[in-house]
Amino acid sequence: MHHDDIMPKFRVGQKVELVVDIKNDGTYPYAKIGELLAKKGSVGYIRKIGDFLQTIKVYEIHLMCDGNLVEAVGARDFELNLLEDYEDEVQEELAWIRNYRANKASQ
Repeated sequence: MHHDDIMPKFRVGQKVELVVDIKNDGTYPYAKIGELLAKKGSVGYIRKIGDFLQTIKVYEIHLMCDGNLVEAVGARDFELNLLEDYEDEVQEELAWIRNYRANKASQ
């Protein structure tokens, strides 16, 4: 298995769109198996990233639109389309701090 295969394709906080309808596979107890939970084209944000059978990434998506049976669904990477690039705010902040400290030290 390649290193890229185990790394998540998306990051927490990224805006995504469902490219398929998400139907109940039996994991949602308040709907019949096969019932539509979230429609194709629904937009949301990645809230969590988990693993199924230690090899399959499952992204918990917090949906931001009305008309779906649920407000959060689990989806695999091929069921999602990225709408916004990931900005690593922590790394940006750390770079700013390092630069600030370097400028202070050189004064």
